[in-house]
Amino acid sequence: MSRPPILSVALPSDTGRVLSIQSHTVQGYVGNKSAVFPLQLLGFDVDPINSVQFSNHTGYPTFRGQVLDGKQLWDLIEGLEENQLLHYTHLLTGYIGSVSFLDTVLKVVDKLRSVNPDLVYVCDPVLGDEGKLYVPQDLISVYQQKVVPVASMLTPNQFEVELLTGLRITSEQEGLTACNKLHSAGPRKVVITSALIESKLLLIGSHKKTEEQPPDQFKIEIPKIPAYFTGTGDLTTALLLGWSNKYPDNLETAAELAVSSLQALLKRTVEDYKRAGFDPSTSSLEIRLIQSQDDIRNPAVTCKAVKYVS
Repeated sequence: MSRPPILSVALPSDTGRVLSIQSHTVQGYVGNKSAVFPLQLLGFDVDPINSVQFSNHTGYPTFRGQVLDGKQLWDLIEGLEENQLLHYTHLLTGYIGSVSFLDTVLKVVDKLRSVNPDLVYVCDPVLGDEGKLYVPQDLISVYQQKVVPVASMLTPNQFEVELLTGLRITSEQEGLTACNKLHSAGPRKVVITSALIESKLLLIGSHKKTEEQPPDQFKIEIPKIPAYFTGTGDLTTALLLGWSNKYPDNLETAAELAVSSLQALLKRTVEDYKRAGFDPSTSSLEIRLIQSQDDIRNPAVTCKAVKYVS
C-alpha cells in the first residue's frame, strides 16, 4: 500500500515575518546580505527575494550576475499565493533599479495588504548619495507619486530626501520641514538616516502618531568614523524595522538602538581591518556583520536621541 503524499505546512510566525526584496551578493554584505541576518537575530522570520544576484557589489573592479525583472518577481509572489504563504507582518524594500520592477513592487504591497491589512511597509528609497544618482531619473517620480503614499516607514538619506521633496536641506529645521512634507504624503514614520549639517553627521527622526497632533521629532548625532563602508544603509533600515517593531510608539528608542548597534559594528570593522594590516582609509570596507551579532542582539546605547520641542 503506497503512502499518501506529504504536504508541507508552514507555521505562522509569532515574532513577525518579513518579506525583504533587495539586492544580493554572493560575497560581501549589501542588500539582503546586510538585512536578513540582523532581522533573524532580532527574532524575525525573513523571506528574501533577491532583486539582483551579483558575484560581489559594484564597488569592485568587476561584477557578474543576474537581474530579476518584474515578471519574475510576480511569478514568485504567485507561487507563494498558490500555497497560502503570503501572510507577512512586514515588507522591506531597498535598491530597485527599474520602473517596471518598482511598479511590480507596488502590486506586491497591494497583494500583501489584501492578506494582512496591518502590513508594515518599510521602504528605503535607494536613489543615490552625496549628489550622485544611482538609478534612472524616472524612478524619482514613481517614488514620489506612488511609493511614498503607501509606505509605513521611510528611511532616506539627505540626498534622497531632497530628491523626494524638492527641498534643499542645509539646516536641522529644513530637515524637519522635509519630514513633515513626507508625512503629509503618507508615511507615519520618517527617518533621515544620515544628514551632514554644519559639519555634524545627524540622524533625524519624525513620528506622526495621529493626524491631529504634530509629529514627535528628534535627532541623534552620529560619531564620524574615518572610513567608507558598503551596506550600512541597508543594515540601518533593517535595524530600524526590527527595533521599531519592539518599540512601536517610541521611534527615538528604536533609532538609539539602531545607531548604537551600527556604530559598534563599524568600529569593530575598522579595528579588524587594521589588525589585518590594511589601511581602512584607502578602500571601501566590507562590514563585519557575523562578528558583531552580540552588538545587534543587545546593543549598548551609546548614541542618545535629543527631542525637538515643537
